[in-house]
Amino acid sequence: MNRDDRDVLARARVATRLPAQDLDRARRFYAEKLGLEPADERPGGLLYRCGGGEFVLFRSTGASPGTFTQMALEVDDIDAAVAELKGRGVVFEEVDLPGFRTRDGIAEIAGNYPSKGARGERGAWFRDSEGNMLGIGEPVR
Repeated sequence: MNRDDRDVLARARVATRLPAQDLDRARRFYAEKLGLEPADERPGGLLYRCGGGEFVLFRSTGASPGTFTQMALEVDDIDAAVAELKGRGVVFEEVDLPGFRTRDGIAEIAGNYPSKGARGERGAWFRDSEGNMLGIGEPVR
């Protein structure tokens, strides 16, 4: 086996899949609250593209527990992004745990992903209409 055979996934593109029990409700949420429209549509699924990535909402009888971040978007200005989304009616999670607390929906995360050349990250989380936990992050440089 040569090196190229072992690195097949290292060169792969990543695409998130998020379950939706009600695809029409999810489409409305993503359009009205997040300002996103599908780039493609197939029976039972909606494809969205953001920056260099993509994600799919797919019709599912299962539901996400919404207890962990299923998809995160990196932004240049988290304060502006959170303010804009709040203005559209998005409700951000408030967390108050030892070593991890949000203020106005945003948490300071020290030392997160140092390989990105950042001192940490600022993050915020919200649930979509289907209970999927989504995050927004801004590296702190």
